[in-house]
Amino acid sequence: MSSHNRVALLTLTCIGQFMVLLNNTITSAALPDMQQRLDTTLTGLQWIVDAYVLAVAMLLLAGGVFADRFGGKRIFLGGMAVFTLASLLCSLSATVGWLLAARILQGIGAAALSPASLALLASAYPVPQERVKAIGQWATFSGIGLAVGPAAGGILVEAFDWRAIFLINVPIGLVTLVVGTRILPDRRNPDAPPLDLPGQVLALLLVGTLTFGVTEAGDLGWTSPLILSCFGATIVLLALFLTIEARVAAPMLPLRLFRHRLFTVSNAAMTVVGFGLMGSGFFFSQFFVTVQGHSVMRAAMETLPCSIAMVVCSPYAARIAARFGFRSVVTVGLVLAGAGLVTMASVHANTPYLNVWWRLAITGVGFGLTMSPLTGAAISSVGPREGGLASGISSTTRQIGSVFGVAVLGAIVRTRQEHGASFGSGLNTAFLTAGVVTLASAVFTALWLVRQRALAADAPGTVRTAAPQPTVSRS
Repeated sequence: MSSHNRVALLTLTCIGQFMVLLNNTITSAALPDMQQRLDTTLTGLQWIVDAYVLAVAMLLLAGGVFADRFGGKRIFLGGMAVFTLASLLCSLSATVGWLLAARILQGIGAAALSPASLALLASAYPVPQERVKAIGQWATFSGIGLAVGPAAGGILVEAFDWRAIFLINVPIGLVTLVVGTRILPDRRNPDAPPLDLPGQVLALLLVGTLTFGVTEAGDLGWTSPLILSCFGATIVLLALFLTIEARVAAPMLPLRLFRHRLFTVSNAAMTVVGFGLMGSGFFFSQFFVTVQGHSVMRAAMETLPCSIAMVVCSPYAARIAARFGFRSVVTVGLVLAGAGLVTMASVHANTPYLNVWWRLAITGVGFGLTMSPLTGAAISSVGPREGGLASGISSTTRQIGSVFGVAVLGAIVRTRQEHGASFGSGLNTAFLTAGVVTLASAVFTALWLVRQRALAADAPGTVRTAAPQPTVSRS
């Protein structure tokens, strides 16, 4: 492949990954407008966010397997086509039900896009040093997409309405499809493992059932027969999932990896990162709009300290971990993020912005310091041929944490409201819960995360140790 085509391929794959992560967070700024125009409740808003994140979380590893078996080009273009069509359907949705269906379809496309883009990079850059650099840029776009979502959403909603946050994906997707059809290489991995269909189905049912139970408990009651049945079914599904994963030849989640303490602790902490980041981010714009009465545009700008802090800190996090070790950097990051969220628990309708922005900035710095080192820790804990799988599992655990963050914190707000508290008081309790959970995770990592230094070559990006390996497409 010529250097010109490599640059074009790198650009396309970075755009694809940027869109996947952008649509994780861009909806947060549009939630107040959605609530008004679609006449929905807080539960409906939770499902609008979680429908997408849940689909991505549950199908991400399967997308990696398909990219291996059928080629990165086919899966990337197929994922982009589904994602683009779903984005158009989202913008045309007249009811919450149709929007949820389109968001699930959008998540399916994203779950194919992300691992396929990484598989394409791995095959296009055979020289390890070049591959490390390319994947570092890909990882940087991931962080930027996650961080700028709220601000981008606020600008689009203020200029148009909530439909614009989805419609903007359509022209980008169409251009990517046209260019990608011409320049992307069509390569496959003949040694790719088979898809673990039973494990995939059970994982989807397991997380979906638990998410439904937690999300709807605030409306139906934690002791209602349906909610208790969901929790009971979750236990049964978990037992079945663990049994099958322990017996199949090529499991989607090899349980033997969790024998490594570094792998287990890093993924547990990554789940908490997703929980705190997405769960609290779900309410940041709603606080400024609903509690303080600001415009959507102003609210989007007011959330920028968190986003900017993440963008600035994320590229340096892995380098700092390479010097001081995973445990030190992750623990400091979780302490800062938890402290920022705990301080958010005391804001109210009359709190001036000068007394709010620094709380968001501390939270952003904390989370910005955690994600790259945690992914690096997970990768370094396994064998060299399993680096891509470890990276994929790390991404999946973050997404699962995000699903539960929105579900649990939303349920807390609704439960507080049902007991007579205001929406603002409910948000304070949610922020406090997210902060306490994050601080508890900091203690957990300080005690149990193995004191191991990241490899110097891993410093510039989040998944770089996976790059030279043929299994990288699973991440």
